[in-house]
Amino acid sequence: MSIFFHILMTNVLPMAIMIGLGIMIQRAFKLDIKTLSKLNFYLFSPAVMFDLLYKTDISAQVVGRILLFFVLFMVTQYLIVEMVIRIRGYQPSMKSAMRNSVLFYNSANYGIPLNQLAFAGNEKTLAIQVLIMMMQSLIPNTYGIYNVNAHKADMRAIWRTIISMPIIYVIPLAFLLRGLDVTIPQPIATPIGYLSAAFIGTALITLGVQLGNMEWKIKRSLLIDVSISGILRLIAGPLLAWLIVWLMGLDKLTAAALIVSSSVPTSLSSVLLAVEFDNEPEFASQSVFISTILSIVTVTAVIFFLKLDI
Repeated sequence: MSIFFHILMTNVLPMAIMIGLGIMIQRAFKLDIKTLSKLNFYLFSPAVMFDLLYKTDISAQVVGRILLFFVLFMVTQYLIVEMVIRIRGYQPSMKSAMRNSVLFYNSANYGIPLNQLAFAGNEKTLAIQVLIMMMQSLIPNTYGIYNVNAHKADMRAIWRTIISMPIIYVIPLAFLLRGLDVTIPQPIATPIGYLSAAFIGTALITLGVQLGNMEWKIKRSLLIDVSISGILRLIAGPLLAWLIVWLMGLDKLTAAALIVSSSVPTSLSSVLLAVEFDNEPEFASQSVFISTILSIVTVTAVIFFLKLDI
């Protein structure tokens, strides 16, 4: 039990403190969340992706395995959610909201800091997390929009959103420069390093600010549905990831990184989509809030069991 509390104190609690600071600042000063999100999305996140992929020795074979895991994980998770949806007999809007709350998880603001703490800044596991973050950044802006009534959306606007995403250009550029052994000039490398270093703290504060904007109570009518979402995301997610990495026969470090990446709470992108398309926004916001709070315990448990095995 002492190991469990050690992991809680050293791996998870520091993140909770940073998120709590974000909540406090938001309650006190009412920060502009859109500005923070843009800084994360267009500066800090692309910088950390580029920096990691350019500096980390990760082969095309490893990339292929990570992407295969991600596809298997998402497809299997989707099938499980669909089974629950059919059993519960949800209305169309609730079907979309439930799918998004389980399939979209916080691999950036929560996942990267968690990876850094759990694996002591290991470059290989961090690169794996960046690849997962890359895919999790793409899906809400493609399938996510489709899932909450794509027939109401302008497909040209969707494609403009996809094309404007920095990760589309940053990732292949990092691989290309690394493959050609191109040295980045110091005047450019230094700012990239500054932006990359700023990502973790800013991401956690931003998550806290976003949570500070939410209503901190659960409606009784949504209690069962929010609980189901949390169980599927925080418990079924890492269990499913463990099964897939076992079947794929991945090495222990890669497997552990993927299992930890799958244990994070629901992404705030599910809330943004719900609000934008008026698709069960109360359920979406409460799912994010509750899963983030409960993840303090569940993520600690996941790391605890992995520490016993690796």
